[in-house]
Amino acid sequence: MQWYKTAYIGLGSNLGDSRAILDSAVHALSLLPATRLQVISSFYRSPPLGDYGQPDYLNAVASISTMLDPNVLLDSLLTIEREHGRVRGPQRWIARTLDLDLLVYDDFVMQTDELWLPHREMYKRDFVLVPLLEIAPGLTVPGYGKIESMVEKCPRRGLERLVEPVE
Repeated sequence: MQWYKTAYIGLGSNLGDSRAILDSAVHALSLLPATRLQVISSFYRSPPLGDYGQPDYLNAVASISTMLDPNVLLDSLLTIEREHGRVRGPQRWIARTLDLDLLVYDDFVMQTDELWLPHREMYKRDFVLVPLLEIAPGLTVPGYGKIESMVEKCPRRGLERLVEPVE
């Protein structure tokens, strides 16, 4: 018998109507097979990484309960990105309509070319850690420790809490 696993998904957008795009992405997460949307954080504005000439991002973190394997879940997230106009290329930190990152998948630890769990750069991203702390204050991230400690150690880059998510 397969059991549900808790996964946390980072959401970001800085092209187009970012609020509508994130709302649509949250809805798409709720429609994934063998998956239940648990909670979505508030939305946060954050400055972009890399090229600072691009617009600010709108970010959030969602918690889901899923029976999907982590690789199948990742493929599903990439499909949702494509359905929202995301084009992936070799360049990092470019403006995008939608970015979905699988941050944590239960207590799994894995490192492949396609997927690192937990996400390998989440510990230095306030736009991930602060919303994650909001929805999972007791979370222990495998290999990193308590989410509260991660937030305390993370540099702040002008993150601003904006609005509550749409239910």
